[in-house]
Amino acid sequence: MIRVSWLPLLFCLLAGAVHAQMAAAPASASTAAVTLAPVTVTGMQPGPGLWKVSRGGHVLWVLGTLTPLPEGMPWHSAQVERALAQSQELLEVPTARLRLDTSVLGKLLLLPSAYGARRNPDDATLHQLLPPPAYAKWQALCRQYGVHGWGSAHWRPIVAALELYKAALKRGGLTDSDEVARTVEKLARRHGVKRTPVEYQLVVAHPRDAVETIRETRQQDIDCLQQTMDVAAHGMDVLGVRADAWSVGDVAALRRISPEASHATCVIAAMNADFARQLRLRDLPALIDAAWLDAARQALARNAATFAVLPMDKLLSPGGPLARLKMEGYAVQLPDEAGP
Repeated sequence: MIRVSWLPLLFCLLAGAVHAQMAAAPASASTAAVTLAPVTVTGMQPGPGLWKVSRGGHVLWVLGTLTPLPEGMPWHSAQVERALAQSQELLEVPTARLRLDTSVLGKLLLLPSAYGARRNPDDATLHQLLPPPAYAKWQALCRQYGVHGWGSAHWRPIVAALELYKAALKRGGLTDSDEVARTVEKLARRHGVKRTPVEYQLVVAHPRDAVETIRETRQQDIDCLQQTMDVAAHGMDVLGVRADAWSVGDVAALRRISPEASHATCVIAAMNADFARQLRLRDLPALIDAAWLDAARQALARNAATFAVLPMDKLLSPGGPLARLKMEGYAVQLPDEAGP
């Protein structure tokens, strides 16, 4: 069993959201990259309140997480710890796992193929793939944010986008590590709460054939890199505003700048490869949501109290998991309406 990292996929969704926020703003007279002061947070931060899902005396408390957040941010929520201590079970952040239905030899052969997927087919360079203005912008942003790495001239555009994003976050004092979810898991261990992974399994019958298709570069990859360059040049302030809003528990502000359906350009780019089609990644977000909903319904039925962690964008989405539960007859209360 191999845990699949969906960071590039989630990152591209976020990049699309920020890109859309920028598009809605008045155009700037200057196209030069903006260097912002790093986000700094002082003092212990409470984060947002909890969503409450209930039916028949059974309750599910849900904490919405967010990335990126201010690096090194001290976070503690008395409400979270109190609700968790009173719960019988913690539903962890939903993930996907890749299961290889093959021989041990096939599993071993998977690794070098996946490693090679960072580079373009036929060893093409970004200089060859990108239009001249886009390549000039890439070079300028690399210098600004200190983006470098072995073989960087031959990176796939989607890899280049991820590396640029990580470097821009670091310069802005932000981090995409999910420390909040890890802290919740530590609290669960402290209070003896059962931890339940929520996973959707993807089965690959022929890993060598499937992974080889990752190597294909698509125009959507280039589009995603161009969106990311726009974010790095002009949109880091949106990420800082979101991070600050989560830190102080300003759900209204998070709702105003929450991603919408039209922000999925980079997600489509990451999913349209043949590899994605073989693994049904086109439907992956919906499949993971379905796995979480099944786990939530079962936990609500068997426990007096359950605690769960979900990405904030899922909680705020009009068609997200909590909206689905509400349609099924569960009572759903917002953070300012609920509290243990």
